[in-house]
Amino acid sequence: MRLELKDIIHVPGSVLPFQYEMDLSELDFYGERPFAEPVRIEGIVRNRAGLLELEAEAVTNLHLHCDSCGKPFQRLLEHPIHWTLATELENEEDDEIILLDGSVLELDPVMNDELIFAIDTKNLCKEDCKGRCPRCGADLNEGPCTCKPELDPRFAVLAQLLEQDDE
Repeated sequence: MRLELKDIIHVPGSVLPFQYEMDLSELDFYGERPFAEPVRIEGIVRNRAGLLELEAEAVTNLHLHCDSCGKPFQRLLEHPIHWTLATELENEEDDEIILLDGSVLELDPVMNDELIFAIDTKNLCKEDCKGRCPRCGADLNEGPCTCKPELDPRFAVLAQLLEQDDE
């Protein structure tokens, strides 16, 4: 989405609200496609004494798989976005300012980057997810598995002694 700012760029105190939906369903994130639903973006650009500020919020349901147990789940993403906008940069290395193309702001690349950085790299279906048994693959959230506890190899000699005592 292109946001034309020419009406507020030189008018301190002016505002420009905006809202739109963004389709990121084709975005691949570590083999997942978390944006199965459109992202609703609503925001405003304010001119505060000649300084342009963008404030927005992106909202969607992320469709993920738990990194511990592998089950699919959904999580609501409500991500606040704050940027300062400028028509020219005094310091070329300032990465907290978005440079406008004249008086136009291309929102899609900005929002795309924001949303990618908003997704956690580790996603759990619930905070206390127990995962799966590494040996049999049983879902430990549903109960304990039937695997026999694996003995520490350092205690193998002691286990043999206990077995001899049982005989």
